[in-house]
Amino acid sequence: MEQQTEDYMQQEEGWDREGLLDPAWERQQRKTFTAWCNSHLRKAGTSIDTIEDDFRNGLKLMLLLEVISGERLPKPDRGKMRFHKIANVNKALDFIASKGVRLVSIGAEEIVDGNAKMTLGMIWTIILRFAIQDISVEESSAKEGLLLWCQRKTAPYKNVNVQNFHMSWKDGLAFCALIHRHRPDLIDYDKLRKDDPLTNLQTAFEVAEKHLDIPQMLDAQELVDMAKPDERAVMTYVSCYYHAFSGAKKAETAANRILKVLGVNQDNERLMDEYERLASDLLEWIARMRPWLEDRTTDNTMEGVQKKLDDFRDYRRYQKPPKTDDKGKLESAYNTLQTKLRLSNRPAFMPSEGKLVSDISNAWKGLEGAEKGYEEWLISEMRRLERLDHLAKKFYHKAGIHEAWAKGKNEMLLSDDYKGCTLMELKALMKKHEAFESDLAAHQDRVEQIATIATELNQLNYHDSNVVNARCEAICDHWDVLGTSTHARLSALENMEQILESLEQQHLEFAKRAAPFNNWMEGAMEDLEDMFIVHTIEEIRNLIESHEKFKSTMPQAQKEKESILAIDENIKKIQRQYSLKPATTVNIYTSITPEELDQKWNKIQDMGPVRDRLLQQEFAKQQTHERLRLQFGTLANELGDWFTAANVDLTKVALEMKGSLEQVHEELLGFRRMVEERQPKVDELEGYHQACQGELVFGNDHSKYTMEHIRVGFEQLKATIATTINEVENQILMRDAKGLTQDQMNEFRSSFNHFDRDHNGMMTPENFRGCLIIQGFDVTPDTQQGEAEFQRIMALVDPTGTGTVTFQSFIEFMTRESTDSDTAEQVIESFRILAGDKPYITADELRRELPPDQAEYCISRMSSYNSADAPPNALDYQSFSTALYGESDL
Repeated sequence: MEQQTEDYMQQEEGWDREGLLDPAWERQQRKTFTAWCNSHLRKAGTSIDTIEDDFRNGLKLMLLLEVISGERLPKPDRGKMRFHKIANVNKALDFIASKGVRLVSIGAEEIVDGNAKMTLGMIWTIILRFAIQDISVEESSAKEGLLLWCQRKTAPYKNVNVQNFHMSWKDGLAFCALIHRHRPDLIDYDKLRKDDPLTNLQTAFEVAEKHLDIPQMLDAQELVDMAKPDERAVMTYVSCYYHAFSGAKKAETAANRILKVLGVNQDNERLMDEYERLASDLLEWIARMRPWLEDRTTDNTMEGVQKKLDDFRDYRRYQKPPKTDDKGKLESAYNTLQTKLRLSNRPAFMPSEGKLVSDISNAWKGLEGAEKGYEEWLISEMRRLERLDHLAKKFYHKAGIHEAWAKGKNEMLLSDDYKGCTLMELKALMKKHEAFESDLAAHQDRVEQIATIATELNQLNYHDSNVVNARCEAICDHWDVLGTSTHARLSALENMEQILESLEQQHLEFAKRAAPFNNWMEGAMEDLEDMFIVHTIEEIRNLIESHEKFKSTMPQAQKEKESILAIDENIKKIQRQYSLKPATTVNIYTSITPEELDQKWNKIQDMGPVRDRLLQQEFAKQQTHERLRLQFGTLANELGDWFTAANVDLTKVALEMKGSLEQVHEELLGFRRMVEERQPKVDELEGYHQACQGELVFGNDHSKYTMEHIRVGFEQLKATIATTINEVENQILMRDAKGLTQDQMNEFRSSFNHFDRDHNGMMTPENFRGCLIIQGFDVTPDTQQGEAEFQRIMALVDPTGTGTVTFQSFIEFMTRESTDSDTAEQVIESFRILAGDKPYITADELRRELPPDQAEYCISRMSSYNSADAPPNALDYQSFSTALYGESDL
């Protein structure tokens, strides 16, 4: 509040030395300020006529200050010389300055010279200091306090909306409302009209002068005619109303205290009702679900059990999650309510019987146990019914696979397709037969499984076991036939192999040499056609070097090609010489032909120059990419290093908290400005990043920072600064709200930082104990009383049992210990003031002093006051106040 007053005085003390007052405003100020001065000078038996002339010798100015301050000023100089006058005015100005008022651009010489503007400014400064500065309403003071007082007092009146000290007073209704609020016998407010401002103003001014001893400082006609009345003149006149009615301030303060207490109580009752509703709904739902989850009846069919399982999954997916959320809301509401009750010195909330948090938790555990048992039973039933069905399906499935595999196998074994084939074809048939023998051996296990399943189905009395047995017997008989045919075909193939083996040596040699050479050419074509992707100059240089090495191997490859083609020519020569069958001219060892080798070789010859051109183009492209990387890396390193250093500095400021909270706040604002100044460079870096993305440039060895690092670091730094600023602002609000001095806040911060050994913003319980001992608390573990006190304090600062104490919890505890809270005695005293020192209060008195909601709240909850001298509608405010704090006796 003192800071607000100083700020306001600072604004008003800036008197524009060269500016000119509006003539209408100056005229209005002369009249108002003159009347205000005379209202005080008349107490000393004197007055002034012209404000700029009558204060020139300083005598009446000093007298005015003595009257309004109640203090004696130094003896004035009685001479009539100019220096005597200046000396007297300086004594008055020095006295004003001694009251904490800074006089800007106002000197004694100007007052002595009759400067009207400076004289009006000096009088306005005196009015501010002695008539307005000490006005205090709730947490507002000076001008804001006076405005808030006017708004509170005129709020119930129609056509009155006080928002300032100029336009809000032109129609005169605000003045009349202030008088009527405090003296309803002086003005009949309901007869006033908004469209007759002159009458309203004249009525208010005349009544105030006659009955309230407030001189007419404003001219009603002038106030109506002015486009915008002078704010200082109106404020000066309104301040006289405030002081005239200051005797009613005590009742207003009492009403405000009651409003605060009732607001807290109403909010707590709302939270209690919300908890009871959530608890009832949740317990009712659990009670409804338990019988369903404990039901173990079934129709003994797969479909029936599957439907139950589907219903259970729907319950888990759609019904339970909302109730889980309700359980979390209930626990949160309970914790919030208990915290509010503890902070407002109310007794802890005790839910209805059966609705405790522990009751809810136990019911929930019982529900989850029922869920587990129900799910296990469903799965067990599914497995039991699936077993028999699974065995039958497994038999038919395996039998079907085996029959499909065995179909046509015996006909294949009896075929004479090996007659007239080449040696390679014969060898292929032998390999194929060898593979068939392996396959036949592998299927032995399946045939045994089929027989085993058929046996188990018979043991379980499967309803279709006759069909199963017939099919199993057919499979076993066919299996024996396949074994005999396999041995017969193997003997026939081995006899034909010896006949054709000598004819195939040349084909084999060709295949052995053609295959690797063909693979080399295909690999070379793949390399030459490869759509390479490189990211650095070094990579493209390596590709160019590899291509040059490839070109150097071409002469040796040409020699190998000619040697392989010579083998093919020799094979054809032998076939013509011995008139072999046409089938023997086909090389069964390879599909590669001499023509194919020639075609691929010619293609490689054409692809080489194309590859050279593409590599050179990519080399030029990578040079451009390297330039983009360098631009991005240079700026990214600058910003990334700065963000890292800024985070360190910010952490240091947040932890050390040197100076006042306002200084720390200002320093944090400076950090925020420095971060905002980096925005253009971040945007520039974003441009480089976009250019790299457009060119598909990925990876950058010039910087350890990516664009994502810079973005995240920039946003995190801004968020950290904003969070820290918010924390400091909250500490300022707490300090001002609780009336703590800066030294107290600094002492709390210093103590916390000293015992925050890990510098992580939290204290361990033992470190916290040491901090409390330093603060003068008796919490030593050596005594039972000290340990009990420490456990009580830990329950306050760490209600959830985390084993740590945050600075916020610490400062709230120290604030609570250092400041006063509302008590039942204080609330009773406030009601006694509203009731005019009577032991009871009436409904009309409550409705007059309190807003409608709070007034009706009190009336509905207060019991009747029974006494012979009390009226029938008397209410007992003492028992009501005691109940608010859960006390049975005061």
